[in-house]
Amino acid sequence: MASLLHRWALIAVGRRRRVVALWLLAVSVIAVLSVRFAGDFEAGSTIPGSAAERSLATMEEHFGASNQQTADIVFETPAGASFQDPDQAEALRGSLEAARSVPGVESVSDPARTGLVSPDGRTALVRVTFSAADDQEVGAFERAALQDTTAGSRAAGMEVTFGGDAFEEKEPPVSTAEAIGLLVALVVLVITFGSLLSAGMPLITALISVLTSMTALVGFASMFSISNKAPSLALMLGLAVGIDYALFIVSRHRRELAHGRTVREAIARATATAGSAVTFAALTVIIALVGLAVAGVPMLTSMGVSAAGAVAVAALTSLGLLPALLATAGERLRPSPGSRAARLIEEAESPGDTTETKPPLGTRWVALVARCPWRTLVIVTLALSALALPATQLHLALTDHGGEPASTEVRQSYDKVSDAFGPGANGPLVVLVTNTSRSALEETAERTAAELRYVDGIARTSPVEYAPDGAAARIQVIPETGPRDPKTADLVSEIEAGVGPLARESGSEVAVTGQTAVSIEVSEKLSASLLPFALVVVGLSVLLLMAAFRSVAIPIKATLGFLLSVAASLGVVVAVFQWGWLAGPLGVPATGPVFSFVPIIVMAVLFGLAMDYEVFLVSAMREDYLRTRDPRAAIIGGARHSARVVTAAAVIMIAVFAGFLVSHDPAIMPIALGLTVGVLIDAFAVRMTLMVAVMSVLGRRAWRLPVWLDRWLPNLDVEGAAWSENVRAPGQAADLAPQEAGVAEGSKA
Repeated sequence: MASLLHRWALIAVGRRRRVVALWLLAVSVIAVLSVRFAGDFEAGSTIPGSAAERSLATMEEHFGASNQQTADIVFETPAGASFQDPDQAEALRGSLEAARSVPGVESVSDPARTGLVSPDGRTALVRVTFSAADDQEVGAFERAALQDTTAGSRAAGMEVTFGGDAFEEKEPPVSTAEAIGLLVALVVLVITFGSLLSAGMPLITALISVLTSMTALVGFASMFSISNKAPSLALMLGLAVGIDYALFIVSRHRRELAHGRTVREAIARATATAGSAVTFAALTVIIALVGLAVAGVPMLTSMGVSAAGAVAVAALTSLGLLPALLATAGERLRPSPGSRAARLIEEAESPGDTTETKPPLGTRWVALVARCPWRTLVIVTLALSALALPATQLHLALTDHGGEPASTEVRQSYDKVSDAFGPGANGPLVVLVTNTSRSALEETAERTAAELRYVDGIARTSPVEYAPDGAAARIQVIPETGPRDPKTADLVSEIEAGVGPLARESGSEVAVTGQTAVSIEVSEKLSASLLPFALVVVGLSVLLLMAAFRSVAIPIKATLGFLLSVAASLGVVVAVFQWGWLAGPLGVPATGPVFSFVPIIVMAVLFGLAMDYEVFLVSAMREDYLRTRDPRAAIIGGARHSARVVTAAAVIMIAVFAGFLVSHDPAIMPIALGLTVGVLIDAFAVRMTLMVAVMSVLGRRAWRLPVWLDRWLPNLDVEGAAWSENVRAPGQAADLAPQEAGVAEGSKA
């Protein structure tokens, strides 16, 4: 890999203008084609072939399709009035008649017939069905026209709010929060490099890669089913890793320049060494994200594959475009003698503790940990275990409109329905009975309806409704609890257990279905997938790190640290989003069960990022150990080479992920917090503290690998160490002809 990257870098340097032009042309073509053939992202999540999904399809066969966009209109009379008053009732009827004439509206329910008038007579719920399918958007004209039909009701003193999927506010994937994250990243890069030009390189490549992946995602949405949550996750990861991957290569390039190498050879060496580590790091993230498909949930698969594509584009841009950009910058990236950047590189290159200047903070911290490893090991492990404790109380559920910000009309409508009709009115269940025999169907349906009256947790049930073909019947069940409440999931299981014997006696099929039941089934599927996915991720991390570092202890230590990071980050997510700690300052719209996709996504992403930091820190330590055979000197020496860059990379990741916390998207916010806390813990508490303590305790044993295992494992050489031993020294590289290098000399930084 290193040799291949070295050859590519030399080509990119020699043909830098052509490479940049072709790259920009490719990005432009992708953008134009994607806009031309843009598709729509899909809301909601299902599991094709699942029990609730099959029952829902069966119900649609007998009762007609229900996969259409819907809206809720909540009418609330003024204080002291009710819908028993003639003027209020007349105003409501006028609004309903006007709503039925709106283009695109297929049906409008009558709350007096459906029983959706509150017991106090002050609130009425109207359900509107549009002709648009549930994976399409209702046009702004139709929504505005529907809102205009309530003018008479408003004039009568009513308060009218609109909710449901049709009126859900669509947030753009990019906001000012991401701009703030980029600004923080720029500041960190300037501090790290001491040069504005050097700091700009990672930002340029990251923005180009994000533009490419996001526009491509829009185009692929016309061919594949992609969740509407996928762009946010892809943007979050693409931006973070895009900056970090370029940071590692630019940092190595300036280090090579400080050694006196020519621009051409410095770029080639940086691409071959740091580029190899970037390739390894990107592959671990991609494998983990694509591995999300094992859960069998299409929404999760689309999120994982989309994010993996963004990571792949970020890595390709860093390896393919960045060498040409570095060549264009030429000598302007070389640290000037005596400059702050040159001093930082010189300090990092100083062996052991021999430097006369004060060592960098990261090096001093690592040295302090190495001096008292046992105490550090106990304190950090106990602290992370305490943070992880709330994760034992984790409850999962899919998001609904109850998690939207309180300022949105959709959330206000949701709350009014809960207050007037009970929390379960926002997530009704449907008990479906099917039988080809009409008499058996009627008997089973009536007995089922009678049985449901004795089930705890049911607020009310509707009369039995028979399908026009006489082969199916359904009963709507309103739970006492909301759709995200764990008690609602328990109620589904209790209903299934209660009506099962009735179905067996009559030969009928009885199932619980509806969108709430489908969502519960998705959550249960995701919960069941956590352990198998964790085992796959843990096994993969052990094998990859064992092959990379030729050690048994390091992979085990790294994996245990990764599990601590994941558990601690999920503990914080539970404390904030489920228990409500710091929910106000963080702007959490509503507390309750955590979004079902959070644990598995956080686990997949943190796995890749944890391996990134492990590779960049431990590979530098291994390089020192192979040279000195002194375990303590290798730990401190490796920290000198990599701690500053890893710190900068982690801070940038944290800034980017934290920017998505202000999105107020109930699905994205817990993922953003989990990744923000996870990176903070993994980079600083685990990799730069716990890992150092464990390696200090193990000493030389940390680098041992049985001979038989060494023969069996492939040698990944993640930083091109084997290649670099056979490359010419700096003095030999200086004889390259200027015209061969193809690099314009510029003013020094």
